[in-house]
Order: sequence, then structure tokens, then C-alpha cells
Amino acid sequence: MPLPRLQKQNNVITMLAKIFSAAVHGIDALPVTVEALADKGTNFTIVGLPDTAVKESYQRILSAMQQSGLLFPHCRLVINLSPADVKKEGAAFDLPMALGILAANENIDAAAMADYMVTGELSLDGSILPVKGVLPMAIKARELGYRRMIVPEANATEAAVVNNVEIYGMRNLEQTVGFLNGSVQVAPTVVDTREQFRLHAGSFDFDFSEVKGQWAVKRALEVACAGGHNILLVGSPGSGKSMMAKRIPSILPPLSLAEALETTKIHSVAGKLGRGSMLMTSRPFRAPHHTVSPVALVGGGSTPQPGEISLAHNGVLFLDEFPEFPRTVLEVLRQPVEDRVITVSRAKYTVDYPASFMLVASMNPCPCGWYGHPKKPCTCPPGAVAKYMNRISGPLLDRIDLQIEIAPVEFDEMADTMPAESSAAIRARVVEARNVQLERFRDEPTIHCNAQMNSRQIRQYAWPDAEGLSRLKNAMERHSMSARAFDRILKVARTIADLDHSPEVKAAHIAEAIGYRNLDRSSYGQTSSFPFTTPS
Repeated sequence: MPLPRLQKQNNVITMLAKIFSAAVHGIDALPVTVEALADKGTNFTIVGLPDTAVKESYQRILSAMQQSGLLFPHCRLVINLSPADVKKEGAAFDLPMALGILAANENIDAAAMADYMVTGELSLDGSILPVKGVLPMAIKARELGYRRMIVPEANATEAAVVNNVEIYGMRNLEQTVGFLNGSVQVAPTVVDTREQFRLHAGSFDFDFSEVKGQWAVKRALEVACAGGHNILLVGSPGSGKSMMAKRIPSILPPLSLAEALETTKIHSVAGKLGRGSMLMTSRPFRAPHHTVSPVALVGGGSTPQPGEISLAHNGVLFLDEFPEFPRTVLEVLRQPVEDRVITVSRAKYTVDYPASFMLVASMNPCPCGWYGHPKKPCTCPPGAVAKYMNRISGPLLDRIDLQIEIAPVEFDEMADTMPAESSAAIRARVVEARNVQLERFRDEPTIHCNAQMNSRQIRQYAWPDAEGLSRLKNAMERHSMSARAFDRILKVARTIADLDHSPEVKAAHIAEAIGYRNLDRSSYGQTSSFPFTTPS
């Protein structure tokens, strides 16, 4: 790596120092070299496409040095952030720029910084504040061969998840300078990633043992989780839609170490990790309000950030009150639900965010909420139910594999003191079915569960027997289902067969899968009342 250069011009020593840092682009890090030049003159200049936050770093660096008892050099300072054609955003360059200035002024040994990657925001009192995206920066540091990394103390545990890089968490600028000069001893932060992952995995705040009744709905949720299928819950207020949705992560398969690392990277970039956070050990559960904007849902903005669908990557995206979301917001879901990635394209940048999530939506059956209720009459005027349902477009509804109606729980079931089946028991069956799918798709690197199958794989792995095909034909003709619904039924039937330990998709599996397409009935919303129906 290049060392500082000394030149003497007109009895003035010109000193160039280089400090290595990184910037976040998408969910990955881009290496940035902070070059600090001390020369004859008095002005302070930052070049390399800095944004306003970077330009304002002069006041933070000046005050931090003064409060730390360090001399700010009275000379011309030029700081270049390379590569110069990539915009630099945020305050994470404060610490590397301060160290670059000190190295150019020979307050620290610039040559000793060659093995370090540095990031951190400076407070006016010299404290080092946490920054976003430290985990992808640490991963990039390992890729580029840096042996050590200096980060804010609050981000040290997060960065220490990455092995083969010594992570030093610093409290303030004075401590950092003392450490680099050898006068202060700081031990690297060490995290046993696999042990911590093992200890914290499988801990949930909610459990299905607390849910009374609703056996048919629990079965539908088990099928959805076993195959990674999207599901829509339709029921009157108080029937338990949100309660059961919040318990879905407790029956999903546990995160693998690779999935946990990828998920944590996304939350690190978005600044969603708390102080001292390590790897995320449970699948994310995101539940944005129905007033969310399209940009907040898919990501992007003037400073690109992951949206809710990317924060739900490898987990659950729960949309409560589904029809209340603006039509423009719901329609942006169609492409990521299908492709499991979202590409945000703007005039100045293009970013790819992963978006492999399980969509769980819930809604009332009508505006008043009591359509189809066994005891309360629906007060909506004629046509209101169909109009309410039309807020969700047909193409989006087609992409939801299971559509389930939820009946209210009877008093005897609510008063039952016996605990219901636990999440652990359901999860064991889900994991067993997922293992079957992993073995089935071991030669398909992009396919991990039945919901991700394409048309070729559906015909190879999910084609039913003659009786099942006949039953599917009758249902398709009776309800005028689309070709996409045809594929969805076969995918769900394949998952049901996996739960049943059946290598073949049989008529009973097809029948149950058809029963999970309640909203495809042409009669839905055309009558004033009808009993809730769910497959047994």
C-alpha cells in the first residue's frame, strides 16, 4: 500500500497521508480512500463528491480535536475522497478524515494506518458516535485484506461478527490517537458468532399455544410456512388475524448463518440495529402501517435506503387492513413478490435490494366488517362488498397462494384452559417439510422452497395424478381461475404432500389446496351472508 510522501517546497513540508474507509452502496460497502494533504496556505477543502453532511465535517473535526487536546494544523488542507466519481454521504467519514489530518501533520504514524479500515462520526466533544452499515464495511475489509478495523464502540459487536479482522471499538478521538501511537491499550472485540447464534436462536415472544381454536387457520399457516407461500387472512374484527400473524415467525424454519448475516447486513445499512447488536437470530417481522408510501415500502429516496420489503427479507411482511393501503402502494408489490428482488432506479443511481419475503396480509370481509359473520348482520349497501374487494387488483390477488376466511372463536373454545399445540411442535413439521424441499432442489441454487418453483419445476415435481388433475380442472372451470392460480394451487398441493410425507401429489392434496383459494369463488361478495368455509 502507498506510504505518505514528503516533499520540501520553499521551506514548507508537504505531507500526504492516506486513511482507508468505506461507503455503503445498496447493502454492500464500497472502499473509499481518504487522502489528506497538508500544504502551504490556510484554507480547508474537501473534494470527491461530498454531500452536505461531509462538507460540514470541518466544524465537527475542529471542535473534536480541540476538546481532545489535539492541535488542528494551521495550513492548507485538502481532503480527497476517492473514488472521486462516487457521491459520499453521511458523517461516517469524520473519524477517517480527522486521522488523515493528524497523520498529515505527523501527529500519528501514517504508515501504521495501512492495515486499518476506519469509520465513525465525531461529536463536538470528541466522542465517536455510531454509524450505519458497519457490518457490510467489515465484510468488505475482510475481502480487501485489511487486518484491523477501527469503529465506534457502539458498533464494535456488530462488526466483530466478521472473523479474520481485528475490531477495535473506540469511545473518543483522544483514545483512538493514543491507541495508534501506542500509549493506550485497547483489546479487540471478540464475538463467538456460532455460539451466540446458537444461544439466541429459537427465542420468541409469541407462541401458538396461546391461540384458542382456529385449527383450520393454523393448518393453513403451517402449509404457508412449510412452502414459503404468501397468505391472505379474511375475517371479521376480533377473529384473531393479527394475533396469529404475529406468531408466524415462531413456526418458520430457523435462520441459517448465511441468512442471518444477509438479514443483519440489510438492517445495519438501514440503521435498525440497536447498540451492541450482533447477528439477527430470528426471522424479521415487518408490519408497516397502511399509510406507508411506495418509496418507504420498496426503498430508495434521495439517500438510498432499504424499504420495508427488504427489511422483511428472509422473514415476514405483514400488511394489516390490506384494502386500506393505497392502490399505488399495493401494485409495487407485484414485481418483488414474483422476482424476490427489487431494483431501485433513479437518474443518479441504480440499487438492487433483496426482497425474498413471505407476504402475510389480513383484511375485513367488507367495510363494516361483519359480512358472513354467523351472528352479526352486515350493514353494507348492495355492491359494497365487491367494491371493497376490488381495491385489491386481480393480478396481486393471484400472487397470494392461500386465501383463508377466519370464523370467530366460540366461547367454549376461548374458555378452554388446556394449552393448544405449541409453535415448537408445528415448527418441527415445517422444518421437516423444508428439508424435503432442500433435498429436492439441491441442484437448483436459486430455489429453496416450493413457492419459488417455476413452470418447468412445477411440472417436474408438483404434477398431480389423474384424479387430482380432474378435480383441478373442475375447479378451474367452475371458478374461472387464471393460469397463475393454476400454478399456485399446484405449488401449495406439493407442500401439502411434503407435509404428508407423500412423494406424489394426490387428489386429496389438490382438494385441500383448492380450498385455500376462497376468494376465487365467483359468488364471493354477491350474497348478503354465507357461512365461513375453511378446508378441514
